[in-house]
Amino acid sequence: MNREALLIIDMSNDFVSDKGNLTVGKPAQQIVANIIKAAEDFIKNDQVVAICMDAHEENDPHFELWPAHNVKGTWGQELFGDLAEWFEENKNHPNVVYIPKPEYDAFYDTALHEELQNRNVKKVHVTGVCTDICNFLTAYGAYARGYQTVAHRDKMATFTENEDTFVTHMETVFKTEIR
Repeated sequence: MNREALLIIDMSNDFVSDKGNLTVGKPAQQIVANIIKAAEDFIKNDQVVAICMDAHEENDPHFELWPAHNVKGTWGQELFGDLAEWFEENKNHPNVVYIPKPEYDAFYDTALHEELQNRNVKKVHVTGVCTDICNFLTAYGAYARGYQTVAHRDKMATFTENEDTFVTHMETVFKTEIR
């Protein structure tokens, strides 16, 4: 049986909370309920949910470009609000995985591809933040590894004005289905 996976990307306190170091703020907060509903549906239908989270060291080179964020073991790196509660309730479910990631693309230098292959996943659904950075590059990482990709407009957010451009690029360049 071919399966699908919901990728929940970077929905941490640093990216979502008003007090986060690199926050998308209200637009990210507004997609939380949609992501949780999708995660519940995926689990109910024996599909996979992958929490893909930036996990940086204190002296990470990313901090030359961005404010320090998602430093391992900090409040900022923890899942935000109701997503943290959902994960706590479901973290031992066999179809829920947590993937720390060192870069923008959730596939780069992580166990995500192996985890999805082991579960016979053929299609990934991209959600979370930021649409024009980590979501965009994760869609490329999935495409490059032969996955069908779906991006969910009502489950993605960013802090720039570039969202539409990058969603269009996902659709035209990576053959991503946009919902």
